[in-house]
Amino acid sequence: MTLIETDPPLAEPVTLAELKAHMRIDANDEDALLQSLIRVARAHLEAVTGTALMPRGLRLVLDDWPEGPVIDLLRTPVQSIDAIHVYDIDGAPQELSTTGAVLDGTARPARLAVGDKLRPGQPINGIEIEFTAGFATANEIPPELVRAILLHAAHLYEFRGAVSADMQPAAIPAGYERLIAPWTRRGL
Repeated sequence: MTLIETDPPLAEPVTLAELKAHMRIDANDEDALLQSLIRVARAHLEAVTGTALMPRGLRLVLDDWPEGPVIDLLRTPVQSIDAIHVYDIDGAPQELSTTGAVLDGTARPARLAVGDKLRPGQPINGIEIEFTAGFATANEIPPELVRAILLHAAHLYEFRGAVSADMQPAAIPAGYERLIAPWTRRGL
């Protein structure tokens, strides 16, 4: 099971102006750094929670259909299922109709049940499910997740010289885990 981002988000959930106001920064000389820290903080939060904050296209690649009727899409919220392709023995895609498919786009992770399932002819990567995930607008993102990004980006800024860029994120700020706890998947 592989998840591929096909269309990146067109915007970040936190603007440069919001981060600068949060950090009380008036100068513009480090805007590029601050924007990159917003991207790092957003990517980390999405990886930890399985939540897509801003709309983007994703492709879930499966070797075969799962045993049960439900497919975990690995991200939430899911706005739409755009296409389902099943590859035959020659590697040619067969488009599976999404009519009759049932999507629970707000579950964590989002879930999909497909009615008629064609068997893939390829033993590896025989099924591709393309979907759009993310909150429709930045205003719909829960405020605790926005606050977590602001805290994390500010923390990365404060410790930017102590830890090399390739070792980031080196630390998580105090309170971050409590902010994202309701959105974090727990496993046994």
